[in-house]
Amino acid sequence: MTSSHTAPHSDHPPLSTRDRRARIAVAFAFGAQGLAYAGLLSSLPGFKDRFGIGDDAVTFAILGVGILAAVGTIVAERVARGAGGSRTVLVSGLVTVAIAVVVIALAPHVAFFFVGFAIYGLGLGQVDAGTNMQAVSLQRTYGRSIVTGFYAAWSAAGVLGALYVSAYAHYDVPQQVALPVLALLVLVIAGLVLQSAWRSHDAPFEVSAEEARAARSLPWSGILILGAAVVAYYVVDTASSTWGTVYLADVLDARHDVAPFGYAVYVGTTLVSRLTGDFAVRRWGRVAVIRAAGLLGTMGLLAVVLAHSAALAIAGFALTGIGLGVVAPLCFAAAGALSPAHANAVIARLNSFNYLGAILGGVLVGAIASGSTLRFGFVVPLVLAAVIILLAPGFAVGPGHGPGPELLDEPADAAHHSGPVV
Repeated sequence: MTSSHTAPHSDHPPLSTRDRRARIAVAFAFGAQGLAYAGLLSSLPGFKDRFGIGDDAVTFAILGVGILAAVGTIVAERVARGAGGSRTVLVSGLVTVAIAVVVIALAPHVAFFFVGFAIYGLGLGQVDAGTNMQAVSLQRTYGRSIVTGFYAAWSAAGVLGALYVSAYAHYDVPQQVALPVLALLVLVIAGLVLQSAWRSHDAPFEVSAEEARAARSLPWSGILILGAAVVAYYVVDTASSTWGTVYLADVLDARHDVAPFGYAVYVGTTLVSRLTGDFAVRRWGRVAVIRAAGLLGTMGLLAVVLAHSAALAIAGFALTGIGLGVVAPLCFAAAGALSPAHANAVIARLNSFNYLGAILGGVLVGAIASGSTLRFGFVVPLVLAAVIILLAPGFAVGPGHGPGPELLDEPADAAHHSGPVV
């Protein structure tokens, strides 16, 4: 084991086959989350037509998902302390998400539709927390930044999910047939995680005396700064993913097989952002990258608000994604340096801000839309994208946050070892 979380990558022992298998399993878990999320949200126009509901009902469902996801992440923190660690959290969450997708798809009445989204919220919180716990732990073992790559897997699967919805809508395949296919894929990935992910990354590891003193209380000032960035990002992300398809269909009169492309290009450009994010941080540092991200996101959302054609709005969503795609992974990466010995607790608490942002992005935008139009609703994420620029200095946390040689500045609660704890 190592006593310092700033050891360069070259000082780390060789990676084992189990390390690599765990990384693949966790990447697939991120993908399963993105696939289910995109499949459900891109299907919202179809749900509205099928159940005869309006934006207010969708807003209510989103509110429930956000509240129950926050409950799910609290449960995740406690379950992760057990023998199964975050692997148990992740498997449980994926199974819950799969059940929720089936309930939503087969719902014979709108009441079952809401029940399904409630179940989904519980699973969402567990999967979000479990994937980030596993990812940060693996990053410690790898000795270099890999968290952004996991989020790229989420984005890639999100693109596939949105395109899948566009395809089944184009060919008039019933949701009752199309969506359970996504649930089956999520269950298969849950089995992969059960077999290959780390059983626990909560085993004790050596920390310095300074780190041990810092671990006595959580660094709330740092958590709150990063949490504000998480809220701002997830307001934008939820507004774009939840209401983007509806905006194109209802405000700009895009066809149902065209409307999902707003979400598809948004997630697709977040994929590009996340694939290049680690290199950008090494080259220019986290603060500069976050400033650029906020600027691009602001420009993209301005185009969305001003758009009078589906093409311009889709281009705006694309620019938003390529700018802001790195914000969430860099928030969790910076959080890992705040309290190395209690990284799981820090991640779980930071993850709670995710749902505050999701609720604001889904509910506030929807409420404004119900009272006026979604065009005005998107002014909220536009303003918060600009706020991210102001929060950029808060990402200067730990060694390696600036340009230059990369150091491991995002330690987790894991033992530094050559293989997973099994």
